[in-house]
Amino acid sequence: MKCTVNWMPASGMAFSAETGSGHLLMMDGAPDGGGRNLAPRPMETVLAGTGGCTAYDVVLILKRGRHDVRGCQVQVEAERAETDPKVFTKIHMHFVITGRGLPEAAVQRAIQMSHDKYCSASIMLGKTATITTSYEIVEG
Repeated sequence: MKCTVNWMPASGMAFSAETGSGHLLMMDGAPDGGGRNLAPRPMETVLAGTGGCTAYDVVLILKRGRHDVRGCQVQVEAERAETDPKVFTKIHMHFVITGRGLPEAAVQRAIQMSHDKYCSASIMLGKTATITTSYEIVEG
């Protein structure tokens, strides 16, 4: 896996990242750090990537179990250390899973499997942060 990150000096503290799969991602800093708030902060992209990683796992696990999953939202909230390095110290992921006749046990199992075995991002962040999860199932 590769990623090339380039600083864009004319924009203050903005950076463009080109991923190994050929996609572009923009990041920027807060105004108090020289940025212009034109894109997510780098640590926000880490948090978003973690939410995307676990959502991917949960949907895939439910689909492989032949469950009628139709939506998956992960609301991620995090706290960071107050001093440098400002690592994540607490992360809570609330899953809203939509589908038809989804068994609660299957949803619990999918979230747990992602958390314990498959989601590289959350397992990595779990080295510095306490990660908790909750969920709700919406029929639809």
